[in-house]
Amino acid sequence: MENKESLNLPGYEIPDELKNVVSVTALDRLYNWGRRSSVWPLMFGLACCAIEMIAAQASRYDLARFGMEVMRPTPRQADLMIVAGTVTKKMLPAIVRLWNQMPEPKYVLAMGACASSGGPFKEGYNVVAGIDKFLPVDIYVPGCPPTPQALLNGLILLQKKIDQESIRKVRWYRKGPDSVEIPVPILGPDLIDPRRIPDIKAKAAELASTPAPATQS
Repeated sequence: MENKESLNLPGYEIPDELKNVVSVTALDRLYNWGRRSSVWPLMFGLACCAIEMIAAQASRYDLARFGMEVMRPTPRQADLMIVAGTVTKKMLPAIVRLWNQMPEPKYVLAMGACASSGGPFKEGYNVVAGIDKFLPVDIYVPGCPPTPQALLNGLILLQKKIDQESIRKVRWYRKGPDSVEIPVPILGPDLIDPRRIPDIKAKAAELASTPAPATQS
């Protein structure tokens, strides 16, 4: 956890009469210090990785030390999505819908091999080969399943990423829409990403215009 001394080092000289009287720091550092210590994960799990996530919340590991113990049951009050477990094609539309309902700033942590790349089920017909095919992942936590210590390390890395952000550059303070909504995938005979529909139509038109090869009688 960032201590008081680091917050009191803005990168320029502080007059002696102000030392130990007031804290002088950069606005970005103070802003990020408050956000990094109040991350609220979304309370849901997909498979066995969720058991390790639950263990990380218990007294032995205690996520409250990092300000992340308040897991919200609604996406409208959460800013961190921990994708803990196997992402199936049937579940993916619901995950994307939850992500779109989360307010900015928001982050994604892919927990385990299944969420990161499909894991041992990657070649399965019903499994998505990584949640990063649809959502912007910030932190990957390897393992099958990863231990609570590994999850804690991933959350600490997320805090370090938050520390590097600047109010002047983050997307939710820019002009225009603060968040880009991701189209909900269409579940039919297979999973269809709406962002790829123009490419699919163009490929279908190309195949339709190609003459069929002549066959020998």
